[in-house]
Amino acid sequence: MRKTFNLFVRLLLTWTTLVLLSAYLPLQALAYDEAVNKEVFEIPLFNTVGGQVIRQVRVGYETYGHLNASGDNAVLICHFLTGTSHAAGKYRPTDPQAGYWDSIIGSGKPIDTSKYFVLSADTLVNLGVGDPNVITTGPSSVNPVTGRTYGMTFPIVTIQDFVRVQKALADKLGIKKFVLVMGASMGAMQTLEWATDYPEMVERIIPVTSTGFESNAYFIQTLHNWSYPIMMDPAWNHGDYYGKHAPIRGLSQALAEVTLNSRTPSWAQKLFANRIALEGQYPLMQWQNKYAIEETFGQAAEARSKISDANHFLYLVRAQQLFKAGNYGDIQQAIERVQAKVLFISASSDLLFFPSYAVSAVQQLKAADKEAKYIEIVGTGGNLDGITDIESVADEIRQFIKR
Repeated sequence: MRKTFNLFVRLLLTWTTLVLLSAYLPLQALAYDEAVNKEVFEIPLFNTVGGQVIRQVRVGYETYGHLNASGDNAVLICHFLTGTSHAAGKYRPTDPQAGYWDSIIGSGKPIDTSKYFVLSADTLVNLGVGDPNVITTGPSSVNPVTGRTYGMTFPIVTIQDFVRVQKALADKLGIKKFVLVMGASMGAMQTLEWATDYPEMVERIIPVTSTGFESNAYFIQTLHNWSYPIMMDPAWNHGDYYGKHAPIRGLSQALAEVTLNSRTPSWAQKLFANRIALEGQYPLMQWQNKYAIEETFGQAAEARSKISDANHFLYLVRAQQLFKAGNYGDIQQAIERVQAKVLFISASSDLLFFPSYAVSAVQQLKAADKEAKYIEIVGTGGNLDGITDIESVADEIRQFIKR
């Protein structure tokens, strides 16, 4: 068990919290084979959906492949809650793991970089601000007006704000049309936002493990439950902890909750069963003795929390709670705006974004005479199958892009 735990921590420090617990995945043998560089995009003044102004916005982005002269061979990849723009390839040959969707992005792969120019960007308020490969503006940034860290005075931002920043980046790069916009979980929200906000620019979308066109009450409360450990940590201090002791304990618990909710009981039982963390140290004997799953989740989440920011987590939670594609009063208005061909991909065992959510969205689109299709990733890994097992539906993705 100790060997397994060490693997988890190593993956955690080099990848994302959600993907680290996809235990026993082999490292990608055929990563995107060109050098991956992190670039910086800046906006001097950004007006949020909520009517606030953010100065000197900076986000990091990566590209794979080459944009054609007409600017119409682009693909956009939108990342999930704990993810980053690192969707494919490696920054250095010695990196232990390639980007999270490397299995489908690259020359000859479904998202073929010999044909398409692939773009992926860090969102505003990205969680991993302590990762040197993440560039983002959020609560941990210095407000150029006051010279002090924003903290919770940073404007509340939405999924629509994330997409508006991406649109400004796309314009700067000369992108005229996206052949495909694709993302999982929070990335699926951005994908649907693109299809409703900029319908003339998007030919196809693939929302993976999706809420549908808006967050429902059950998910809104689930998100609140994730936030609660942070707000109950005395070190959080209403978001005023910069230069002081950060709320690592609360953030660690929040990350552990996210990971557990993104998996399933059968996954946990298969991987951990009821094994104890250390041989001979039974929970019956001492309170500090733990089960293997407790030890692994706790230690791995704590390691990730040290390169993450608690306030950023809260802002990401709020953005997802607020999600309603197009920001219209009536979802039907958003659906009517969709021009793209749509392929929803769910995970059959997803207990976070139930497959029925995507099925319902497909029915809504078809009722509005839109072209929409639904497929499932069959497995027992829950929501995270949309990240770790995406290659199982690679043929369907390839065919959808070619249509």
